[in-house]
Amino acid sequence: MSIIGIVLGVIAIGLFIWLRKEQQIDNSLHEAELNHTHQGMNALMNDFNNYQVETDRKIAELEKQLKINNTSTNKAIEQIHKGLPGKIRGVIGHIEFARPLDK
Repeated sequence: MSIIGIVLGVIAIGLFIWLRKEQQIDNSLHEAELNHTHQGMNALMNDFNNYQVETDRKIAELEKQLKINNTSTNKAIEQIHKGLPGKIRGVIGHIEFARPLDK
C-alpha cells in the first residue's frame, strides 16, 4: 500500500510540474498576443492622430483660401459699385442728349 501511495504521490508531483509548465507556456503565448494587440492599437491610434492633424491642416488651409477668395470678390464688387454711377451717367447722358431720328 505504501508503494501505491508513493507512486501516486510521484504521479501527482509530475502532473503538477507538467501542468505548471503548460500554464507558463500558455501565459507566455497570451503575453505575446497581448503585446501584438497593444502594438496594433498604438499603430491605429497614431494613424488616427495623424489623420486628425492632417484634416485640421486641410480645413485651416481651405478656410484661409475661402477668406482670400471672399476678400478678393468683395474688392471686385466694390470696384464695380464705385464705377457704376459714372457708367450710368455716361449712358443716360448719351440718351438724354441724343437727337431723335424721326423729325
